[in-house]
Amino acid sequence: MPQVSMRGQQMPESPIRKLVPLADKAKARGVKVYHLNIGQPDLKTPEVGLQALRNVDREVLEYSPSNGFKSLRQKMALYYQRFNIEVGAEEIIVTSGGSEAVQFAFMSCLDPGDEIIVPEPAYANYTAFAIAAGAVVKPVVSCIEDGFALPPVESFEALISPRTKGILICNPNNPTGYLYTRKEMNQIRDLVKKYDLYLFSDEVYREFCYTGAPYISAFHLDGIEENVILVDSVSKRYSECGIRIGALVTKNKKVREAVMKFCQARLSPPLIGQIVAEASMDTPREYMLEMYNEYVERRKFLIDGLNRIPGVYSPIPMGAFYTVARLPIDDADRFCAWLLSDFEYEGKTVMLAPASGFYTQRELGRNEVRIAYVLSKEDLKDALIVLGKALEAYQKVMEK
Repeated sequence: MPQVSMRGQQMPESPIRKLVPLADKAKARGVKVYHLNIGQPDLKTPEVGLQALRNVDREVLEYSPSNGFKSLRQKMALYYQRFNIEVGAEEIIVTSGGSEAVQFAFMSCLDPGDEIIVPEPAYANYTAFAIAAGAVVKPVVSCIEDGFALPPVESFEALISPRTKGILICNPNNPTGYLYTRKEMNQIRDLVKKYDLYLFSDEVYREFCYTGAPYISAFHLDGIEENVILVDSVSKRYSECGIRIGALVTKNKKVREAVMKFCQARLSPPLIGQIVAEASMDTPREYMLEMYNEYVERRKFLIDGLNRIPGVYSPIPMGAFYTVARLPIDDADRFCAWLLSDFEYEGKTVMLAPASGFYTQRELGRNEVRIAYVLSKEDLKDALIVLGKALEAYQKVMEK
């Protein structure tokens, strides 16, 4: 029998989705599963986007240009201006979600064997896309005791070798919710400038910053304009993950030309998704404010609730809608599977993402989980009760 490729063997399983079969079996048994494992907002998609979907009136569902409709890119450029990000429509390439933007960025900027430095814990698909590009992730590990703050800049510089091509950050961060400060961003800028590296900056969660301090984009950093590759998506800010519309934004013309070759190979980004995304760019600010306030309340409710459970600790995330929590357990992968296969409380259980999948070295994060506060406070209240009861029961399992 033919063997799958080494690349296929090396690709990591998603820590977010790999437990879905167990969740499906739990639901088949009649157990209610609270999904805290995935960043799928439960808030309604903006009405302007839904109306655009309902009113699609085309006799042919045609290809779009490989870089996306110009009208959508023009609206995106206007959106970025609200955050003092000055880019033109020609510097924006529409992609099939933020994930494709990361993949195309890596394929266009990295050769097999090239290295990128990534603060961890990090979004698991970064490693997957690096493997697909033949690149190597060099992790700089942050720790929960420091609230997952950026490690000292010396830790980055120690990893730089002749094969180092870039630094990748996610700001605000998935999975930790950490928000980089101006000082930290300037330190990254100085390294990028000193060694002439790419700065891949995933800024999907820019609408979710809770500190009151100004949001710092990679495009706000002076002197590295040609080095920055920004990754974006409409999925989270408009609660429309399923339309699969993202963007790769860069002022580097050579990178854009390379990315366009990959875009042409996949023909075009989703037609219907672009129609919905373009309409969603006109979402009223009232919607965005209501959504923001809702996540602020959920964040406080969840973090307070977690830290009241004996043995549980979560720092306060300053962005996105995730937190990484430390639990009094021996193995988060085993615990998360056990929650779905062997535990229920009053007919309910919770689904969490084991944090080991967000580290390159899988022995790290063994007692940590990522939790997404994308459910209502009522559901979060029930989920916290279930989690507390589960941890009580699991102590007995560990003692056996």
